[in-house]
Amino acid sequence: MVASSNQANNARGFRNLSRSQLGGVIFGCKNNTMRECLSKQLFGLPIQHFSFVKNIDPGLPLFLFNYSDRKLYGVYEAAGSGQMYIDQYAWTSDGSFKTQFPAQVQIRVRLQCQPLLESQFKPLIMDNYYSQNHFCYELDHVQAGKLISKLSSLAYTPSSSPLQNSAKQRSIILGLPANDKREENGCFKSQELEDIFAYSSGLNGKLGATDTSLHSNGIQQPDNQAELDEKDLIYIKLKELALQREFSSGITNEPSEETTNAFLSPSINDAIIGQETLQEEQNIGCSYDSTGYPSVIAQLLQGIEELKAFKEEHIHKVDNLERKLAYAEQEIAQLKYKCMMLESSNTVCARADEMMIDCNDDVHLKHGSIFLAGGYDGVSWLSALDSYMPSLDVLKSLKPMNSVRAYASVAKLSGELYVFGGGTGSLWYDTVESYNPVDNKWTQCPSLKEKKGSLAGAALKDKIFVLGGGNGIECFSEVEMYDPQVGRWMNTQSMLLKRFALAAAEINGALYAVGGYDGSNYLATAERFDPREHSWTKIASMNTKRGCHALVALSGKLYAVGGYDGSTMVPSIEIYDPRLETWMIGEPMNHSRGYSAAAVLKESIYVIGGVQSNEEIVDVIECYKEGKGWQTPNLRAIGKRCFSSAIVLDEC
Repeated sequence: MVASSNQANNARGFRNLSRSQLGGVIFGCKNNTMRECLSKQLFGLPIQHFSFVKNIDPGLPLFLFNYSDRKLYGVYEAAGSGQMYIDQYAWTSDGSFKTQFPAQVQIRVRLQCQPLLESQFKPLIMDNYYSQNHFCYELDHVQAGKLISKLSSLAYTPSSSPLQNSAKQRSIILGLPANDKREENGCFKSQELEDIFAYSSGLNGKLGATDTSLHSNGIQQPDNQAELDEKDLIYIKLKELALQREFSSGITNEPSEETTNAFLSPSINDAIIGQETLQEEQNIGCSYDSTGYPSVIAQLLQGIEELKAFKEEHIHKVDNLERKLAYAEQEIAQLKYKCMMLESSNTVCARADEMMIDCNDDVHLKHGSIFLAGGYDGVSWLSALDSYMPSLDVLKSLKPMNSVRAYASVAKLSGELYVFGGGTGSLWYDTVESYNPVDNKWTQCPSLKEKKGSLAGAALKDKIFVLGGGNGIECFSEVEMYDPQVGRWMNTQSMLLKRFALAAAEINGALYAVGGYDGSNYLATAERFDPREHSWTKIASMNTKRGCHALVALSGKLYAVGGYDGSTMVPSIEIYDPRLETWMIGEPMNHSRGYSAAAVLKESIYVIGGVQSNEEIVDVIECYKEGKGWQTPNLRAIGKRCFSSAIVLDEC
């Protein structure tokens, strides 16, 4: 989830290929999830990767990278389009919680090949590597072609699969008992048919998933029948058997041995030979009656039909129960929320579906509210603007922005809220819009000079400054300034370094730019812009490299909060004192997170949402107050949210 070293992608390692540019996708697994991927024919990635998984069309080449042995398996292809939550409980131990890999696609095997060692495939996709062991999952057409060519040279037949567990495989020949199944007196063992029926009745529990299917002669064949259900195969086999029995019993003139063999399978030939032998041995008391077999076959066919009907009814019941369970879980969540709101305040009237209360708008807009703009909630990119009151844990929806917007930045100027840049990870904006809380309206403003996201912004001396950012191709050091009197954006003095996913804040009449990613490395450096000198000056570096963090001013000091250090999300806090010009280590948060929103309200720092190292979206709010440290109050109105921006307008 870091930016590419040669393309300066955003800090999550996206190449942002369009649907037409996307030539293939690599999915990930481990030893303990690979079998489920293949048995369910389902691949998945964390939610943030849906930005390109949604571009997967049927037939697109896919590959599976096993992080445990660091081998690449293939060649697979998409059997459908990329979607969210095809199986919402995939790769979970007991289905008690939703999957962490909801960006999913159904797959099928295109060509079975020996896996590639990382040393074999790494040179083919070297452009995707942004660190020694991490690479972007998106492949262009050239890269996908190279991987397919390399794997094709190592192709094998299904019967020679290195993953095949022959000990668990069972060869099934559903013909009549052959000669070698006769008792010494020449009679067939009727128990054989009973065993076949008992086996077919228990298929659901006895046949495991496999990449091979059964041919009519009982020999395992490759993928041409792999998608058939085992009971369907038995059903087909029994129909063939019945037709063959009818054919053999209706012969009046003896056909040649060559003609018979050309029509019947070996097992049927053996059965006919057995019948002839029995007819010759009737004088020793064998009471074989060949007319009994068609009735047994009819019973078998009826049993298979009943099994199929039972399975369909069972699937229907399970689907209904799952829907009822999901509905019940929603109702329980709503009831819990209502109880919590009633206990916290008798004046609060909870609406669990919108998590907001009916109270005076002025309370939301001016008294103790944090404005939260855009972001991502785990399902959708958001255009929402919300006013959040931590004191009551109340979220009020305001008029949304004109477009969905994440990875953006915000600033306040003349009582209005400005939102600029950002995008959706695959699409970047240069648009700017301002919100007037008095009339609850958005106004379109002049656009930035560059489309960019993961940028930073702050207001200084009646002007707005937009710093750094990137567009998925390069990182920026440029700074743009907006003067409402002039009505347009102008380039001003650039920063000393390129900074993507940086954080910035104003304090004591100066701008501070801290951390970020320069296209190759995450940064611990920081710099200050003094408008009187109109230049940037390097200041002391932080103790920890960090990007996608937050920066807020409290009591004359700057607080750098959380972020990504190049290998993991961190909970650490560093505090900069402009008077001492040094960074100090602060008390860490209780949760590691990056891409969170942070704001200062009533002398307290609130950190909202974000993403953890496992790419799980955080739904916990933490609060810091000097002298009391970090606390985790039970604030749940916002829920899961990341890549959003937070700001406090003037407090009364």
